[in-house]
Amino acid sequence: MATVDSLNFTDEAALKVRKENRSAHVSQILERSCTEDEQNNVTKTKLSIIRKSSGGWKLASLLLLNQGLATLAFFGVGVNLVLFLTRVLDQENAYAANSVSKWTGTVYLCSLIGAFLSDSYWGRFLTCAVFQLIFVLGLGLLSLSSWLFLIKPSGCGDGIAICMPTSKIGVAIFYLSIYLVAFGYGGHQPSVATFGADQFDESNPKQKKSKEAFFCYFYFALNVGSLFSNTILVYFEDRGEWTLGFLVALVSAIVALVSFLFGTPKYRHIEPCGNPLPRVAQVFVASARKWDFIPATADNLYEVEGPESAIKGSRKILHSNEFSFLDKAATITQSDLVRNDPWRLCTVTQVEEAKCVLKMLPIWLCTIIYSVVFTQMASLFVEQGDVMNSDMGDFHLPAASMSAFDICSVLICTGIYRKFLVPLAGKLSGNPKGLTELQRMGIGLVIGMLAMLAAGATEVERLRHVITGQKVSSLSIFWQIPQYVLVGASEVFMYVGQLEFFNGQAPDGIKSFGSSLCMASISLGNYVSSMLVNMVMEITARGKKPGWIPDDLNTGHMDRFYFLIAVLTAFDFVIYLFCAKWYKCISLDESWKEIQMKADEDHQVLSRV
Repeated sequence: MATVDSLNFTDEAALKVRKENRSAHVSQILERSCTEDEQNNVTKTKLSIIRKSSGGWKLASLLLLNQGLATLAFFGVGVNLVLFLTRVLDQENAYAANSVSKWTGTVYLCSLIGAFLSDSYWGRFLTCAVFQLIFVLGLGLLSLSSWLFLIKPSGCGDGIAICMPTSKIGVAIFYLSIYLVAFGYGGHQPSVATFGADQFDESNPKQKKSKEAFFCYFYFALNVGSLFSNTILVYFEDRGEWTLGFLVALVSAIVALVSFLFGTPKYRHIEPCGNPLPRVAQVFVASARKWDFIPATADNLYEVEGPESAIKGSRKILHSNEFSFLDKAATITQSDLVRNDPWRLCTVTQVEEAKCVLKMLPIWLCTIIYSVVFTQMASLFVEQGDVMNSDMGDFHLPAASMSAFDICSVLICTGIYRKFLVPLAGKLSGNPKGLTELQRMGIGLVIGMLAMLAAGATEVERLRHVITGQKVSSLSIFWQIPQYVLVGASEVFMYVGQLEFFNGQAPDGIKSFGSSLCMASISLGNYVSSMLVNMVMEITARGKKPGWIPDDLNTGHMDRFYFLIAVLTAFDFVIYLFCAKWYKCISLDESWKEIQMKADEDHQVLSRV
């Protein structure tokens, strides 16, 4: 009966609600909106003045500098962490690789916390400032613990001098400090990316193009910052000067924080839109309560009047046909006319916000396997390079410094992409962006798979050059260059595409959440990598077999592990093609642009007067 009743009632109810201003709750919203318009006729003009006198590339460049310095500090810890664990804390290779994977996973998992606080309560600026303070605190404790407790005697941990057994207090402070670093850097990342994009006004066509370019430069700045860590800092740390490396990272983080605070008076701010969790939960609860009802047609679904949505600071989202069962939450029933209950009746924008989250999830899940590829650079790539010939005369090249080839690949490929590939692809496809974000992410998956094949081939060749009784193979470490270069090229397509995709497809109320999905995929990729290592060692190390990734890599078969990841990536790519073909982009109500353009015209008139 409920289904039949909904069919007969929907159109009548919709008309009635329109006549009654869509319930008392909507009346209050409209009344407040009208009152504000009457009392603040100059407000929009003032907002326009603020928008024109703040933000832009000057402030965005300040945030790019902040990102570069913060990344320098972060990779000053992370790039060589696996060797610190094996040399200073005396952990085995597989255990150290897992520890790094878990730590890196925690870094990017913390991005979800930062994104939630940014979108819901604190806003982007305060979130960035607080988490950077935590980041600085973590680096300070790390420098202190290594100096006072861990690096004993001085200069140990260089691969030759053995460190004394570590104290429990020193190890406890060490783990506290690196997880404070993880919490601070992870919470800061998605907010600063979105905050940088906020410095551009989408109603201005030129600034909209600048906003699209910002994410490319953001990832460029990230890699410029890490280049110093992967070349200079890693050299000193590899020689046993760990405390010096950590202190340089600390100074860089402090300068990054100061540079961020320097632009405080001029930043362009977007107000937080409130906690999105109840909003999304209301959609599912309201849909469940109306499970027996047939959803109304798109024209008869519930939405507030006017250009603004019921979600503070968020634009309206147009109705989409995917996940149509959620439309029941916006279908008006007889009981909705009697009482105003957001757990029974939601707006179209609120429903579409929940749909956007569901639609992005399959794409996001497909990026996790790529992050398994990416995380090998900080763990197994370094361990592989550590048992290869890296001597150039009297100079010993640190294994972790090979990631400089990854960074250079990113920098070069970013320039090639922006200057050559985008214009060429734009002419061929008619899309001014060149390749869509989804196309770029797919290309990134393919190149990532090739990187694993290259790493496996390098390991096969390394094992052929092992000399009995010696730890280090005679094969040159420069055989690793192709795998690092391929990973770098894949990053330009995958991670820059992810930043643009998730930020662009996320509704206004969860923009930072959209940016954090990129970091969260890296997080889960690290945990999946750790799980794969454990599973592989559990299966291959039975009996007296050393397994694929033993403490002595010369007796193992790490090449097979690389090939396994390549196969998983190929399988993931096939699934991704189906998900990308199914995905439909978000459709926003653009009527707000007309309001902004009118406000800008009024401002110009007042300026001339």
